[in-house]
Amino acid sequence: MSVDVNIAKNGNGKLLQVRGLCTWFELRRWGFGHAGFVHAVDDVSFELGQGEAVAFVGESGCGKSSLAKTILGIHKPTKGEVVFEGKSLHLYEGKELQRYRSQVGYVQQDPYGALPPFMNVQRILEEPLIINKIGTEEERLKRIKDALSEVKMEPVEDFLPKYPHMLSGGQQQRVVVARSMILRPKLIVADEPVSMLDASVRVEILMLLRALQHNHNLAVSYITHDLSTVRYFSERIFVMYAGKIIEKAPVDELLRCPMHPYTLALLAAIPDPDAHNATVFKEVPPGEPPSLVHPPAGCRFHPRCDKMIKGVCDVEVPPEFEPDPKHFVQCWLYSPDRVQQTRAAAAQAA
Repeated sequence: MSVDVNIAKNGNGKLLQVRGLCTWFELRRWGFGHAGFVHAVDDVSFELGQGEAVAFVGESGCGKSSLAKTILGIHKPTKGEVVFEGKSLHLYEGKELQRYRSQVGYVQQDPYGALPPFMNVQRILEEPLIINKIGTEEERLKRIKDALSEVKMEPVEDFLPKYPHMLSGGQQQRVVVARSMILRPKLIVADEPVSMLDASVRVEILMLLRALQHNHNLAVSYITHDLSTVRYFSERIFVMYAGKIIEKAPVDELLRCPMHPYTLALLAAIPDPDAHNATVFKEVPPGEPPSLVHPPAGCRFHPRCDKMIKGVCDVEVPPEFEPDPKHFVQCWLYSPDRVQQTRAAAAQAA
């Protein structure tokens, strides 16, 4: 992977910049060697400012978690780069890499699986401080108590000696959030942080994350498949499909005027709280998401799209168009010139 270091050092005031990022996983067959790649993240670009919350939405398998783990430095990018505070992530080594990881907190999907069962709450929260050699024992205890108080686990002394199995699901997730905040990061990556919790607890955890974001001027990358929650948590929405970001816009703009056919399908699939509509069948796009080992040519949604333009959507990957200010979409429907040219050529051939 080749990166222009001079470009990477010019952060343009953005906390995080992702440029042409590809994260592919090699497939190998026993005795036969290389068998292709899984294109989990494919040519993704976006920027995230300090204090900004963005939501990545899409169905399971679209690449949201792979993107998150690449930002965290768990996966190495195949192509492209992740730039944090003006410096490419691949340039971080040793103590710099450790410092980077201390600046990026991680809230996992499964709180019980994220917490070591043989450590009590105090030890769980103290571990990152010990690893990063922060403070004396008394100073670490004070920071731990402050973190627990901030996530509303009070009285703090009652929770310090408890083990994960002694906590409810919501309390476990609060400990995960406290651990992600204990090093005072600048960015939080929250990967489906409420999907395994009860509906009432989900609201509490989302409100807690939102309050922490405002209180500490945190940037938040919120990954979810539930569009019904993003209105209350994010400033912008990035819609992912088959490893690509196909639409991005401010929250109110995207919910008011979705453009990509896949985004329209996602919004149509939001459950209706009206009991009278419980038996109403909702139209969904035909077929299944494409294989990320052999993704289709052109737009990756075209095999399921009822608005597909033959000779365009199935041939060329759409670039990013901006039909409205700050509203970007990768769809040939928003390139009138190209569509008119294709239709004129088809009419002439006929």
